[in-house]
Amino acid sequence: MPLVTVARPIKPSPLALLRHSDAPHPERGVSKGELVKVRHGVYASAALWKSLPPWERYLARVYSAALAYPDAIFCLESAAALLGLPIFGDPGDVHVLVPTARSSRLVAGVRTHRSSDDRTILKIGGLAMTSPEDTAVDLARLRHPAIGLAAADAALRLAPGSSADALTLINEARISSRGRDAARWPLARATALSETAIEAVSRAVIEWLGFPAPELQVVFRSSGKEDRADFVWTHVKLGGEADGDLKYDGRYGDARDVLRRQTLRDRRLRTHLRAVAHWGWTDATTVTPLRDILAGAGLRATAPEQTAHLHSLQRLLAAHAPHLIGSSSEGRVR
Repeated sequence: MPLVTVARPIKPSPLALLRHSDAPHPERGVSKGELVKVRHGVYASAALWKSLPPWERYLARVYSAALAYPDAIFCLESAAALLGLPIFGDPGDVHVLVPTARSSRLVAGVRTHRSSDDRTILKIGGLAMTSPEDTAVDLARLRHPAIGLAAADAALRLAPGSSADALTLINEARISSRGRDAARWPLARATALSETAIEAVSRAVIEWLGFPAPELQVVFRSSGKEDRADFVWTHVKLGGEADGDLKYDGRYGDARDVLRRQTLRDRRLRTHLRAVAHWGWTDATTVTPLRDILAGAGLRATAPEQTAHLHSLQRLLAAHAPHLIGSSSEGRVR
């Protein structure tokens, strides 16, 4: 596997990790509730650990595994966490690649995967991981197609010189056929225009509900301002915004100010569009609310629903909003 050292930043550990030698008698700290054991021989502040969301605890476990296995090559969700690709909830195991001569196994929360396939391995900040493109292909092969689509979109944002065709070529060139067919759907639809995980998942749900595909990130100009809609169905003059769960929780400022700016923005958009629909993570991943929102706004299905994909998505993702759901443009009144 080719190893490329790059200067690109990766996600830092969300908290300081202490080796056994850094914390005298760490077992006492654990018994007093001052420390938590992240993995064998690695500890962290209990108060800070409890404050972390699930995806950041997972990232901390990836870094703790790196302390134990400094030569590890991280892959799948572990590479995604380091690179800043979407992580849905807490994936659990830390994933690393090993040569085919070694066995695949799970030991102390670290799952090894044998591979003879060529992958580009990045060395960043002393850690080795699969490239964004290879990570996206791995996830598209082995995870739910909506997760694969979110990873593929994010990989193209990280690697602007790449494309859906390039991801597809990587998938088809792999020696192993495992997951190749499953990966074709998300990789073929990957686009850097999709700015967040909720937009990727929404696109998957929209297609599986049988609605026509929207245009993405369409720019409108009015009253001397430029506004961009996440989704536009030109034939019915409908705009769509995947954002609702986030805009009013305070992370983007006072909720009343956010609502005022959104109202003004929607008013400008309605000089070009008949309506602007808004939905959030829960609406998209529980499926029925998004169906009702779009149908109520005048959009009509043109294909049958794909119920198997919709049911599995609801079971897997409804309770697990990804980190980075609010990155880039999410929640910003544009």
